[in-house]
Amino acid sequence: MNKLSFALAVFLSTLPSFVLAQGHMGTPQEQQACSRDAKHFCRGQLGDDNAVQQCLMQNRSKLSKSCSAVFQSHGM
Repeated sequence: MNKLSFALAVFLSTLPSFVLAQGHMGTPQEQQACSRDAKHFCRGQLGDDNAVQQCLMQNRSKLSKSCSAVFQSHGM
């Protein structure tokens, strides 16, 4: 797994903190759904999971349907 994929997997597995409290981890499908958006909109933040999450939220209106659905499914 390359560094970018690892950072993205870590980020998506921690979406958001209340989801972790419920014991839910980002599924491979959720990770795949947002990987392209994270690379496109948040390339500079990929090493910082919280920054990537904030970046994706700031770009919410521009996200792909699949990534937007991930956030929506987590109540975001």
